[in-house]
Amino acid sequence: MTTTLFEKQAIQTHSTKLGTKEDGRSPRIITDLPGPKAQALLARDEQVVSPSYPRDYPFVMDYGRGAEVWDVDGNRFIDFAAGIAVTSTGHAHPKVVEAIKNAADKFLHISSDYYHELQIRLGEKMSDIAPLNEPAMTFFTNSGTESVEGALKLARFVTGRPRFIGFLGGFHGRSMGSLAFTASKYTQQASFFPTMPGVTHVPFPNNYRPVFAGADQGQAVLNYIENVLFQSNIPAQEVAAILLEPIQGEGGYLVPPDSFLPGLRALCDRYGILLIADEVQSGIGRTGKMFAVEHWDVQPDIVTTAKGLASGMPIGTVTARKSLMERWAHGAHGNTYGGNPLCCAAALATIELVENEYKDNAAQVGEHLLDKMRDLAAHYPLIGEVRGKGLMIGLEFVKDPVSKEPAKKLVEQVIHEAFHNGLLLLSCGVSTIRLMPPLMVSQDLADEAVEILEKSIKNVIERQ
Repeated sequence: MTTTLFEKQAIQTHSTKLGTKEDGRSPRIITDLPGPKAQALLARDEQVVSPSYPRDYPFVMDYGRGAEVWDVDGNRFIDFAAGIAVTSTGHAHPKVVEAIKNAADKFLHISSDYYHELQIRLGEKMSDIAPLNEPAMTFFTNSGTESVEGALKLARFVTGRPRFIGFLGGFHGRSMGSLAFTASKYTQQASFFPTMPGVTHVPFPNNYRPVFAGADQGQAVLNYIENVLFQSNIPAQEVAAILLEPIQGEGGYLVPPDSFLPGLRALCDRYGILLIADEVQSGIGRTGKMFAVEHWDVQPDIVTTAKGLASGMPIGTVTARKSLMERWAHGAHGNTYGGNPLCCAAALATIELVENEYKDNAAQVGEHLLDKMRDLAAHYPLIGEVRGKGLMIGLEFVKDPVSKEPAKKLVEQVIHEAFHNGLLLLSCGVSTIRLMPPLMVSQDLADEAVEILEKSIKNVIERQ
């Protein structure tokens, strides 16, 4: 995919703002980083904003268009973080912005005690696209962690069972119920024990770093659940649901073996356990399909979304089989802001763009990027594994390709070097760099990002 009309508009907007005729294509780092305006804002931030945010480097955003962003000092960056896989249609997509403005002209809020058409339309749309094998109903939230909380409450309510199974490496949020499942870094749970009781973790299948003997880690995990946990520790009839990310996000962008999700679905069916797919990061076109579970033709009972659903507006969903959610008693769950009209408008516009164009672009540009990353790994053995689907790609760095010892410091250095070269990246897992640009990113811009990434890797290695 070459330069899109949306990207051309971004270039024109930037050139007009700077009063130049530059094409906006070469990395334009025009100040030391952080620049003087950024430094002033960072000093103010330090006095009034919580230090708990895990900020990696001092990027202070001014504005963005598509997959490019500019800081307050006029430096241009390619955004391969996308607000943690949130800005699915790119920054300030004109159709999404227009939908928000049109909704804002009517009213900004009506509580969930009442009704409005945009919420109903989004519910209908979620029923259409949800990877379930029957009609669906949706509960609306404001974030991913709220979506997970809602899914857990629904599962307990309809099954009457108290226990859950989650996966090591999973990230499901930071409120106390979802935090009980989050196991990607111990720091996320440190000082917050006890969280919600009743959660047992099992390994997520990882062929690169196997936990069990044998080549098929997916089957080994299934055997462990059924033949170890269910026999010696957890009564299967007490398990309400198994919660997992079809592709782990914070845990390292881990893609399970192909047999694993179908096998997990079958295991749940044998014991009357619900399967909850947390698609907060992997859903809404990120992997080249609307939902990651579709790569394995698996239908969960409940699916959660947020992040990329509305291109940056705060909204999430709990979408479940209608036969389950219609059993939720009146008043059993609710909130004030869920299904906000502006957010619903943004979500409807986002889904339309993703369905009609950007999902396919994510698949095509994602495959191109995977090929580029495999070529990069062939030249740099410290890239131990390249994995992913669509525009959800992970590069795991190691100190040595034989020992596979994680190279956490190297990852931090590459990410900071890339920032100074004009590319925004984030890490995940122990030592993985993730590539998660907006789904509308062109192949041209992706190639430019690859050049910056390779330059950054080379610079870091040469300094060691």
